[in-house]
Amino acid sequence: MITIKTRSQIEQMKEAGAILAACHREIKKLIAPGITTIEIDRFAEKFIRAAGATPEQKGYNGFPYATCTSVNDVICHGFPGKYALKDGDIVTVDMVVNLNGWLADSAWSYTVGNVSEQARRLLDVTKESLYKGIEKAVIGNRIGDISHAIQVYAEAEGFSVVREFIGHGIGKEMHEEPQVPHYGPPNVGPRLKEGMVITIEPMLNTGTYRSKIDSDGWTARTLDGGLSAQYEHTIAITADGPEILTLQ
Repeated sequence: MITIKTRSQIEQMKEAGAILAACHREIKKLIAPGITTIEIDRFAEKFIRAAGATPEQKGYNGFPYATCTSVNDVICHGFPGKYALKDGDIVTVDMVVNLNGWLADSAWSYTVGNVSEQARRLLDVTKESLYKGIEKAVIGNRIGDISHAIQVYAEAEGFSVVREFIGHGIGKEMHEEPQVPHYGPPNVGPRLKEGMVITIEPMLNTGTYRSKIDSDGWTARTLDGGLSAQYEHTIAITADGPEILTLQ
């Protein structure tokens, strides 16, 4: 069932989103060759807790960390660890903030040092595809209109769109209805109504969109070893158009 949020509830989610966005701004300053992904994770958890919130991902279905840190060919759900970022890497940091029971979710991809032109284009196109989707997040449109806008743009730029992992409704629960794919035909799926809150989080790959899961049961990688990037915002559907609750 799709839950409609009141303006007051959306404002509470926006407060959680402000903490999350501030954390991303600080993480951007940390990203450099030599830092380990577990150091990024520990920084994020400390930052979130210091702001009076909690990292919702930690303990979710047994996930042991405050963030997902996904490097190079990892699409999503990467485990933070001892890996030290290297010049030329790309890394996506994904996290969910819980403030007084209301959630916000945002992922951002970062370059490490000097990256290839292909990697830079991948990040640029992935970010732009997010905003192409957000443009369609208006009252009266359908979920499929968001999905289609992302796929058409991304594939025209030469990248594939991940199918296995998608956006979702969000509120007091991390994953609510509706599901928000980033591919597919327009004019299908639930119609967007004022008060709906969703995540839009396209994951684009340089090669095939297909994935495989590591033995940890979480880490999803590109099947062909190609690079993957992701950008995500939490969006409220309002009478004035899409409102980004995790704006950096």
